[in-house]
Amino acid sequence: MPKFKVEAIDSAGKGFTDVIEASTEEEVTATLKESGYHVTKIVLHKDRKAAKKKKAATGKTFTFGRVKPKILRDFTRNLSILQDAGLPILRSLNILQQQSKPGPLRNCLLDVCNEIESGSSLSEAMAKSPKAFNRLYVNMIKAGEAGGALEVILQRLAEFLERSEQLKAKIKSAMTYPVAVLIFAIGILIFIMMAIVPKFEEIFADFDVELPGLTQFLIKASHACMEYWYLGPGIPLGIWLFIKVTTSFAYMRFGWHLFLLRIPIFGPLLEKTVVARTTRTLGTLVQSGVPILEALHITRETANNGVFEKMYQKILEAIRDGDTIANPMRNHSRPGFHPACLFYFFCFLAGPIGVLIYMTKLQAKVLGDIVVNMVDVGEETGELDTMLYKVADVFDDEVQTYTEALLSMLEPLLVMFLGVIVGTIVVALFLPMIKLIESLSK
Repeated sequence: MPKFKVEAIDSAGKGFTDVIEASTEEEVTATLKESGYHVTKIVLHKDRKAAKKKKAATGKTFTFGRVKPKILRDFTRNLSILQDAGLPILRSLNILQQQSKPGPLRNCLLDVCNEIESGSSLSEAMAKSPKAFNRLYVNMIKAGEAGGALEVILQRLAEFLERSEQLKAKIKSAMTYPVAVLIFAIGILIFIMMAIVPKFEEIFADFDVELPGLTQFLIKASHACMEYWYLGPGIPLGIWLFIKVTTSFAYMRFGWHLFLLRIPIFGPLLEKTVVARTTRTLGTLVQSGVPILEALHITRETANNGVFEKMYQKILEAIRDGDTIANPMRNHSRPGFHPACLFYFFCFLAGPIGVLIYMTKLQAKVLGDIVVNMVDVGEETGELDTMLYKVADVFDDEVQTYTEALLSMLEPLLVMFLGVIVGTIVVALFLPMIKLIESLSK
């Protein structure tokens, strides 16, 4: 008896894919209709054994990890150019596969070509290579195939990936200098405490000089650094493990992500970054013709933040009940009190001080009124994708402005911090020397 690959949706708009054994396509359709499903696609399920045997002779290399965003961006741009030139999709993929260097992308392209040769569509083939193509990518390709505008969708995907990479690059470039200065400063301080201060201690011991309190404190700190040196890497590693273990639970993960959004200085930057990424993702999906329920589901999965994931889930449920996007977005943009978030504030921001900071931010929203109002206008005018793009552009600019302002503030603070630390060490080391010189001169 033949098997049929079926795609269907239920009354709530939720889709599913399955392989069903039946005599005819009509029998499958009738069975699913009785169960309350609407069939959107049905094809004969083909045997993939020959394709699997062929994979062994494709020349795939051993690799690990996912495809880097920059490589995927370049591949998408090149594929859109080839499709715009009118080449068949399989030939385009073979050309790009032959041009690509050995690595995860080349292996994935070999698999995609084999799947297409076995009768799969491009979106179905890419869905089986998650190391290169995530759900957002696959669904946009699927929308392009359904609408007959694959080259346009590929161009939008390439632009989306480019903007995402630009946003990441701006943040990384802004944080590179202060992080490098901080690491360099810590290295110098460790060298002084473990190599320079002990030499001065020997000199002071030889001359039997009475040491000031500041010098005694510095020497004790030097002894602590040499005796408990393992705490240097141990404390950061312990904090990382603590966060990793606690956030493995969904409840604590939500609290941790809310803590990151609420911490002073860096919280607003993260919030703007997530808003820019999620609105651009949703706008790209809506513009590409992906159904709104599926678009919201993909946006939720790609948010990488528990607070925004919960908000988009609430929006998704409200739309299934017949509501608009703006109303649940407005109602659920304020997370409110969360005990796990309070726990992290207490642990990482000096106990009671952290609790006080958190209490002052209880009423803060993760989405401002401007975002909700622009989404509302977009729904009313039928240009939701355009408004979402505008929101993303505005927040991209705000991220760049905020990072530049943060960098301009951090630079003098780092210089002042280093000046105070180094100055204190110099004073602590030379006070006894001055006293020694005075005693010798007498």
